Amino acid sequence: MKIQLKEAWTEMLNRLHSWADALVLNLPNMVLAIIVFIIVIFVSRYVSKLSLRLLQKSSLQQTMKNIIAKLVSVLVILIGLFLVLGILDLSKTLNTILAGAGVAGLAVGLALQGALANTYSGIVLSYIKQVKFGDWIESNGYEGEVIDLDLRAVTIKQPDNNLVYIPNKLVLENPIKNYSSTAQSRVILGCGVAYDTDLEFAKDLVCDTIAKTFGAVERAADVIFLYTEFSDSSINFEIRFWIASTSALEVAKAKTTAVIAIKKAFDAHDITIPFPIRTLDIPRDIPISSS
Repeated sequence: MKIQLKEAWTEMLNRLHSWADALVLNLPNMVLAIIVFIIVIFVSRYVSKLSLRLLQKSSLQQTMKNIIAKLVSVLVILIGLFLVLGILDLSKTLNTILAGAGVAGLAVGLALQGALANTYSGIVLSYIKQVKFGDWIESNGYEGEVIDLDLRAVTIKQPDNNLVYIPNKLVLENPIKNYSSTAQSRVILGCGVAYDTDLEFAKDLVCDTIAKTFGAVERAADVIFLYTEFSDSSINFEIRFWIASTSALEVAKAKTTAVIAIKKAFDAHDITIPFPIRTLDIPRDIPISSS
């Protein structure tokens, strides 16, 4: 037993000595590898900034430019890593790493399907022109201004100043309503007048009021006025007109301005906007006490 322990101890010492000798022999290569890797890191940063500067002259979106610059930086670091492994004479280790990377990549891909889908969707969204910074969009039940677009989610700022983070996959797979894709937005507003109102006069009054209130509406004929139905208490109508805005918030403000202007015009001409009423029809043969 003692002889076996002594042999094991001797073997361990021999291995330690061999490792120490190998470390001393490879010490210059290790120092050189460290210096090369540090230089590669600085070079990757410089190349990233240079790529971003060159991409500024292209028509790509800013998000796509940032992604390309980051990918170029990562590519430079990978090349530097291969150089370091070559300096350390670890070609066999490199082959092992590359062989294991395929299996590990498959496992990671299966485990991160959702994250990879968002990453791919983020790259696609960064490339298309339908969604870009500053656009007012509506997607997945949320509406607001696009303030950020990365590899994980699209960030929009709602009218109440709250931020909503929508995963890129959902934005890409579902319909997107972009209010900023055109130079104008249509305002649609409904109202009603009493049954004893002169309908022709009310129509002309509303069209003239909208034309005078909004500078984008050049004349009353540009306002679309439609009587829609005979309601329980009123004859309802709908007006449609354009404003020079691409924001849903500006459309809501225009509706408010239109409501105030129409109410003032109706009050000035004694036109009633009726509210729902209920008429009770009491038969004459029912006795009613005077008390």
